[in-house]
Order: sequence, then structure tokens, then C-alpha cells
Amino acid sequence: MQLTRRDQEPWMRLRDAMERLFEDSFIMSGPFLPFPTGKMFPIDISENDNNYIVEAALPGQKPEDIEIMAMGDTLTIRTTQKREEKEGKEGRYVRQERFEGEMSRTITLPSAIDPDKVQATYEHGVLKIELPKTQAQQSKRIQVQTKEPAPASP
Repeated sequence: MQLTRRDQEPWMRLRDAMERLFEDSFIMSGPFLPFPTGKMFPIDISENDNNYIVEAALPGQKPEDIEIMAMGDTLTIRTTQKREEKEGKEGRYVRQERFEGEMSRTITLPSAIDPDKVQATYEHGVLKIELPKTQAQQSKRIQVQTKEPAPASP
């Protein structure tokens, strides 16, 4: 059986309604979501022997609008997205997905970091933060020493 345009329309409307439902419930902010700021940005966290590396996707942000706080084992990234006002009105929006307002993420790392040596760079919409682990938290291999057996007493 071949579907005609008339047969497809109800299913497409249902699909559009379901997509809207999921977007409104899970993607868009709402009072029932556990994120008080409403919007979050994706991050990746990796580590090597000396550092934790956090990469955050923040396209369109200006470096001066990004605030980074590091203390103990906690990192907070906060930014404010401001929409620029346009001189002329080109029409009304049918859909608006670009977020305007404050976004923040607070991350608890597996061990303490040295906040004095944290370095952050921003390139092509990606914020990269290198967080040096504190010396006390870095693992160190301990060599096991052997003792000479005590001489036998006669």
C-alpha cells in the first residue's frame, strides 16, 4: 500500500507534537528540572598524571563574559549570554532556541586541585581548563625496602 500525502499528515502532526513535548519537558528549562539556572552546557573531563582537563562547549561567548572559580576539589564555570539588539526588525520569530541569560556548571573533581596554577583558554567556542592536581593528591610509587635478617644468636 502506497501512502499518499493525506495519509502521512496525521502521523507527521503526531510526530511534531511528540518532539515538542520532549523538547519542552527535557531540553527547555522548567520549574521541575533539578538545574536552578535552567540551562547547562556540555562538558568533557579527562585526566592525566598531573592535571584534570575540562572542556566546555560555549559557542558565541566572549571570554570576558566567562567566570571560572576553583577551590579545593570544586570548579564552577559561569557565563551570561546576552542577545544583541538589532536596529531593524526583520520579522517575528517562529522559533527561538538561542539561550539568553546565565548558565553555570559546578563540578566536583575526584581530588583537590591547585587553584593558583589553573590555566584557561578559549578557542573556537570551546573553553579548555587545565587544573593541576595538588602534590598531596598525586599518587607516588613507594619502593619497598628490604632489611637484612638479624644475625642468629649463639
